[in-house]
Amino acid sequence: MILPKVRDPRFITVRRGGTLLDEDHRRLALWAAECAEHVLPLFEQARPGDDRPRRAIEQGRGWARGEVRMMDARASAGHANAAARDRSGAARYAAYAAGQAAAVGHVAAHELGAAAYAIRAVRAAALEVESLDAGRAECRWQRERLPSEIRELVLDDERLRNELCWFVFDC
Repeated sequence: MILPKVRDPRFITVRRGGTLLDEDHRRLALWAAECAEHVLPLFEQARPGDDRPRRAIEQGRGWARGEVRMMDARASAGHANAAARDRSGAARYAAYAAGQAAAVGHVAAHELGAAAYAIRAVRAAALEVESLDAGRAECRWQRERLPSEIRELVLDDERLRNELCWFVFDC
């Protein structure tokens, strides 16, 4: 489980009693989609005919643009997760990253799930002796793409949930 037991109010929208602004919620979704898309080839190489993870990423982006209902994006997250079930290693983690990215509209804290699973995908795809370095490079790549408006929020979330997320944010 990569979500905390107690929800952080910084990842709950203002209209639901938290402090997260809608525009920052959308930024989180777009960043999560970018993280998931970066590792999507690891799934598509293993299952070239299965577009469920790609569609989930598209649905997450569509939600962020106001073109897709949250429930539809969330449903596509379930389909991406289903695509992961009969896979292993990098392909499985890449599909999970896509599912997490699509779920950000529903629960903003899934943003870190997309990033963490993407790092796990890169680690799994690398040779064992290069795995940690590959993961650290992916983590740095993700951080370089963080919009300035949400950068400190995400970096603090990484610090707080690093243990829940398999310590992948030690980069």
